[in-house]
Amino acid sequence: MKGNFCRLKGRHLSVTLLVLTFTTIFLWAWEKNPFVTTLRSAQEQFNFHTSEFVVDTPKGSSFDSLIPNEHVQETDSDPTRLEESIIPEKEFDASNFTSSVVSQTEDGDADRKSSSKIKDCNYSKGRWVADSRRPLYSGFECKQWLSEMWACRLTQRTDFSFEGYQWQPENCKMLEFEKSAFLRRMQDRTIAFIGDSLGRQQFQSLMCMASGGERREDIENVGKEYGLVKARGAIRPDGWAYRFSNTNTTILYYWSASLADLEPLNITDKATDVAMHLDRAPAFMRRFLHRFDVLVLNTGHHWNRGKITANRWVMYVNGKPLKDRKLLEIGNAKNFTVHSVARWLDSQLPSHPRLKAFFRTISPRHFRNGDWNTGGNCDNTTPLTGGSEISQDESSDPVIAAAVKGTNITLLDITALSELRDEGHISRYSVKATTGVNDCLHWCLPGIPDTWNELLIAQV
Repeated sequence: MKGNFCRLKGRHLSVTLLVLTFTTIFLWAWEKNPFVTTLRSAQEQFNFHTSEFVVDTPKGSSFDSLIPNEHVQETDSDPTRLEESIIPEKEFDASNFTSSVVSQTEDGDADRKSSSKIKDCNYSKGRWVADSRRPLYSGFECKQWLSEMWACRLTQRTDFSFEGYQWQPENCKMLEFEKSAFLRRMQDRTIAFIGDSLGRQQFQSLMCMASGGERREDIENVGKEYGLVKARGAIRPDGWAYRFSNTNTTILYYWSASLADLEPLNITDKATDVAMHLDRAPAFMRRFLHRFDVLVLNTGHHWNRGKITANRWVMYVNGKPLKDRKLLEIGNAKNFTVHSVARWLDSQLPSHPRLKAFFRTISPRHFRNGDWNTGGNCDNTTPLTGGSEISQDESSDPVIAAAVKGTNITLLDITALSELRDEGHISRYSVKATTGVNDCLHWCLPGIPDTWNELLIAQV
């Protein structure tokens, strides 16, 4: 009996020892690789990791067919031709995250929010807030890039309170712009603006922002690479291109007010009519698209009968003069062209995986008590008299919004937030002012177009 008891006791000790050994091994394995991690789906694990790097920031025409410069454009000298303390970027150490996360965040995307934040972030909704660190560059010093007619600091205007505001988007924050960080992110890249004079303002704004508004000898004029040279007898070239040599960053602008391809019907006749191909993207864009990394399109204010007649533009579709009376109506022609360009560009994006394309919504006009040639003005100099906040979900430019819907083109929606800033226009303070003529379409620089570029950079 005693022998049986000893054998039973020995078995009990063996089972106890086995249980203790198994428990120790299990706890050690759990510590090294928690079972809960292996139960997560791949998407859940990705979301788990990406939530760790939410960035918290302070404060919340063609060269083949030769487009003549004689076409009516905005001019520096004729005001009647109206249309239309910095906190550095945070560094991000990608080595702390999985390879899948690194691949998602390379190319300067370290400032992206978690996936849940991105869904809620709406750059066009938010409010204007006072910011004593503004402007981002000097309106006195940025003479190398900024047209004199848009440099309100050089005019008789005395109130510049419009310079001291920052746009704060809803449910997301933008990194404070810092020129060195921006140029590092845009190293070996080309940013192209194609559109009307408001696109030219955005281009000049970005040049001033990227250079700090200072004269720079290390910035090269590379317009010849893109055929952007002043033709004999022309007021200006069809655009400009500059390269920051230290980072090989190119910023360019090409004038295409309607985004339709323009083709002179008789290149030997300066007074020739010009075919305005509504279903064809500008030849410049078709020719150089492969060289662009960021593309920003805009159009709007040249879509009126006066401009089309003055430029001798004749609408064409399918290579023939347009006969459809309904499509000949300006609004319908604009809508058709915008959708055509957007569809074409979207079709090209798979072949240009590095290209990030944007379509900017229309910049608002603020003429009151008349138009530009009938005594209209925008004399208000008090910021935000119409409110400081935008809460609407839909765009105030339904034409552009509809054109990019369902495409891989990003809507750069600036219309509603710019509508609140009527005090930021050139107004009656142009350098070569004409009595009774106000420019309530173009903006003072520094000014509202700087914000457009901040929104652009945040989404690049």
